[in-house]
Amino acid sequence: MLWVKALHIIFMVTWFAGLFYLPRLFVYHTLGKDAASTERFKLMERKLYYGIMTPGALLTVVFGLWLWLGYGVTGAWLHAKLALVGVLIGYHLWCGRLLSDFKDDRNTRSHVWYRWFNEFPVAILIAVVILAVVKPF
Repeated sequence: MLWVKALHIIFMVTWFAGLFYLPRLFVYHTLGKDAASTERFKLMERKLYYGIMTPGALLTVVFGLWLWLGYGVTGAWLHAKLALVGVLIGYHLWCGRLLSDFKDDRNTRSHVWYRWFNEFPVAILIAVVILAVVKPF
């Protein structure tokens, strides 16, 4: 099970790297004004979302479920962690929707909005790590 735990952590880090970087790309994309920059950001965003973030998310969930079933862990802390993972999946899907808006040149949000949007996964990461390590309840 230690290999499963290691893989869960590796893919969680991969997923979060994408969750931290994609909204930052959205900030830069919003500020880019020329066609070459716009097309470059579209390519980078698409590759990050579909090539790194989504596989990272899926494998994080797969190995997390494997750990849960393998260890049979229960408790309020786990329910809270799973709820936050659900919120994070929603955030991931929202990023996909924003990606689609940029792809179709329909973005209506400012770079400031994306800067704030970029901070959300930080709070989730802090809470999930505390729940998983400290198990406060």
